[in-house]
Amino acid sequence: SFSLYCSGEETNGPLFEHLSSTDSELPGNSEQGLSTTETTLLISDLQGKTGRRFKLFLKQRLRIDRRHQSKDSVFFRDGNRRIDFVLAYVDDPKIEGEKKTERRREFENNLAKAGLELETEDKKESENGKTYFVKIHAPWEVLTTYAEVLNIKMPIKESDIPCAVENPFDWLFWPFRLPEIVMHPEPDYFTAPFSKERQELYLIDDENTFFSPSVRNRICQYWKKANDPKCENERFTLYREWARFPRFFKEQPLDLIRKYYGERIGIYFAWLGFYTEMLFFAAVVGLICFLYGAFTMNENMSSQEICDASIGGEIIMCPLCDKKCDYWRLNSTCESSEYSHLFDNVATLFFAIFMGIWVTLFLEFWKRRQARLEYEWDLVDFEEEQQQLQLRPEYEAKCTQKRKNPVTQISLIIASMIAVIVYRLAVYAAFASLMENTQTLQPIQGLLTPQLATSVTASFLNFVIIMILNFVYERIAIWITDMEIPRTHLEYENRLTMKMFLFQFVNYYSSCFYVAFFKGKFVGYPGLYTYMFNQWRNEECDPAGCLIELTTQLTIIMAGKQIWGNIQEAFVPSNPENLYSRWEQDHDLQTFGALGLFYEYLEMVIQFGFITLFVASFPLAPLLALMNNILEIRVDSWKLTTQYKRPVAAKAHSIGVWQEILNGLAILSVVTNAFIVAFTSDMIPRLVYYYAYSMDPDSPMSGYINDSLSVFRVSDFLEKNRPDENPGNFTTCRYRDYRYPPDHEKQYTHTMQFWHILAAKMAFIIIMEHVVFIVKFFVAWMIPDVSAEVKAKIKREKYLTQKILHEYELTKLKQKLCERRTDASMEKEVMATEGKVELSELM
Repeated sequence: SFSLYCSGEETNGPLFEHLSSTDSELPGNSEQGLSTTETTLLISDLQGKTGRRFKLFLKQRLRIDRRHQSKDSVFFRDGNRRIDFVLAYVDDPKIEGEKKTERRREFENNLAKAGLELETEDKKESENGKTYFVKIHAPWEVLTTYAEVLNIKMPIKESDIPCAVENPFDWLFWPFRLPEIVMHPEPDYFTAPFSKERQELYLIDDENTFFSPSVRNRICQYWKKANDPKCENERFTLYREWARFPRFFKEQPLDLIRKYYGERIGIYFAWLGFYTEMLFFAAVVGLICFLYGAFTMNENMSSQEICDASIGGEIIMCPLCDKKCDYWRLNSTCESSEYSHLFDNVATLFFAIFMGIWVTLFLEFWKRRQARLEYEWDLVDFEEEQQQLQLRPEYEAKCTQKRKNPVTQISLIIASMIAVIVYRLAVYAAFASLMENTQTLQPIQGLLTPQLATSVTASFLNFVIIMILNFVYERIAIWITDMEIPRTHLEYENRLTMKMFLFQFVNYYSSCFYVAFFKGKFVGYPGLYTYMFNQWRNEECDPAGCLIELTTQLTIIMAGKQIWGNIQEAFVPSNPENLYSRWEQDHDLQTFGALGLFYEYLEMVIQFGFITLFVASFPLAPLLALMNNILEIRVDSWKLTTQYKRPVAAKAHSIGVWQEILNGLAILSVVTNAFIVAFTSDMIPRLVYYYAYSMDPDSPMSGYINDSLSVFRVSDFLEKNRPDENPGNFTTCRYRDYRYPPDHEKQYTHTMQFWHILAAKMAFIIIMEHVVFIVKFFVAWMIPDVSAEVKAKIKREKYLTQKILHEYELTKLKQKLCERRTDASMEKEVMATEGKVELSELM
């Protein structure tokens, strides 16, 4: 069976599309079974029949006498025709039988109808002695025919639009610049859709180089320059200037990436690079906020009182679990309360507001960058429907057999999300209840508080569960999407993207949502604790608050995911240099699947969620993301350049449905960070105490810890809650809440201070959300999606292109008129064309 791999790429639009075949496309598929993926090349119908495609097969195999050929060559044996695609198959009569051989012969005979040319390398020439390689060459006639059919834009004149005024501070960025020939391998051109009838209009200096390397698919080594002087090795240039980690501080050669891999991969690296650039500013501000917390740690009155032996050492806290746990002294949490100030301080509020604005600036400026790339890469008038809205073979084969109710689809996703949340909370709560036993924690009691030990160990356990469930979720999402039988490739990818993101959203973020918004919020009080499923007592926060635990959870999951992801990506087998041919070397590389970019986007969007949804709890999150992305760019580029067959290029003018997901995360992040500051951090209770309940004007925060702890009478414990031992004969203990003491007429009910704090929290959420949303919408309104400069360039290029085309038509008509002077209709056509030229100039 054939396995097809692309030895090159397409820049201006694919002349050939690589699609997996269904059982109905190649006869006999269901009877014999194939050892490798069978593929076919589909090309738009030359007659323009709507919705129809016909199979394009390669021209009759050329029987050329074998000549000596360098293993380094990227040409046919005649040394002139360039290799554009390669088919590979293993011919084993014992496995395949006569019928499959006949099918292959039919396949090759049908390929002769396409006008392409073919040359076969005998299996004896392959390294394993079993594999045939069928080299494909697309001649000029085929390229021009389908360039016209697919409306590919080609250069007609070098652009005379002046470059933007240089920034006087550009010299500061000189160390980060790449050579101009690498950054801009080709000049900027005015372009127009290709037409075979007007070939003289286009800048065709050489037919062999007119169509870019991504249209003329090529095989290249990455570790050295080609020996063949005819072969310009873009792959080697990318490896040298882009895909090596020592170049991490250099800008990316986006034009060369687009030229070699196509727009779809180019736009991904453009987005990843821009995201990394913007992370630099968030990382700097986050680091400053973290340093503020570090420098003011000794000024934190709350931790001073907790650590004071005469205050925190005299406060006896109620047991953390039923029966087996003992009473404990507040100053045992001294170190964790000090560390919590690193992240729970005034800078937390500032950073939460800053990130709400930052995410808006990132998304708006990315739209502008994207619009510039659309113009520079001739994608202004491109619509993805041209190549991605083709019918999927699976749809054509199965759409008559199955139909799934969309309500059922949605219900299944929601049910899966709820099931995962319930499962995660149950496991987390059960594990926390076990860890809160002080006897279990005795060996590390001097280093960790029970709450912090629970958070750290449960975070590691949760990370392991996340990695395991990732495998399950991926297959569930693909299974559900396949059941829906999406009609087109674009529809399939969009549906799979949404499902995978929803599953991963629950998988990665549910534990952080639990710590941020549920842990310690529904505990009850010592005389009436709240239980999950009537079995596990709900967890309590540290006396200094739950923010440090959320920080721990976020750090472990985020850092663990990034480390594990880079290990997976980096430690893949590498091909050493061997003496066998280039097409065989490429054949031995891994395949960059149809969903290759999907997983890269998913990884980065999940990271984006971490640094936006919970950034108020961890100002260093953008710094971790920045360091990861600097490595990610080089790892991804190294994989593409050295470890994968070059994927079949595809056009794309945007990052697609991921843009909507990022917008949704940006809006949700404002809400989550407002709730984190209000309900997870201790900022609002401290502010309420400072302004309304402080009794010492000289030290307004003194006494806050005592004020935030309520009193419980030990004799009021229920039997199932009462500790087995009370060696200190304590009569009362303290717990974190605002409730009346046992001797009060409203004993154990919430005090007025509790309601004041709750009102302040709700008011803060409303005010912060409105302020940030107003600023976000104002910034979005102030920054247009397309800059005035790009708009002007687009308008001028359209005008100049129309003028050139009309002048060309006018010249041709005048020539015809000179040949046939008596033709009145020709004179009218000339006048009409002159009118078009004048109208273009006027416009």
